[in-house]
Amino acid sequence: MSDADPIDPDRHVYGEADAPVTLVEYGDFECPYCGAAAPVLRELIDGSGGQVRLVYRHFPLFTVHPFALTAALAAEASGELFWAMHDLLFTHQHLLADADLDTYARTIGAGDVTGEAAQRFRPAIEADYASGGDKGVRGTPTLFIDGVLYTGRVDLRELRSTLGLRR
Repeated sequence: MSDADPIDPDRHVYGEADAPVTLVEYGDFECPYCGAAAPVLRELIDGSGGQVRLVYRHFPLFTVHPFALTAALAAEASGELFWAMHDLLFTHQHLLADADLDTYARTIGAGDVTGEAAQRFRPAIEADYASGGDKGVRGTPTLFIDGVLYTGRVDLRELRSTLGLRR
């Protein structure tokens, strides 16, 4: 990615790319609420029968979470292995120092995800953060369903009901 390349805000999609409903999450890898939401959102997508896709966008709350930005950089630097890194970061939220991030990268077979190797991904994180700010995001997780702010709880039953999913 160069500075001149446009940044795809939908670059991290979990679920069917052509699902009729898009759930966008603005998240922070060090946020405990995002950590609790991650498995709920996975189960929602996995149980939607291809009706819902999840788009993850970075919103590191760096003033309260000192490792949020480096974790986001590591996730971006993981490239095609983003979702594997995503899961490890949320599983190990209390261990997000560079040495930990490097260990996770080796675990999933990613290359360098810290230091200078990761810095080239900063514009993507800044773009996500700016888009969240433009939409009024102030905390994490913040969810949008087809562009509309979701104000309910991140609860599987409530989300399924809101989305009209059976199960």
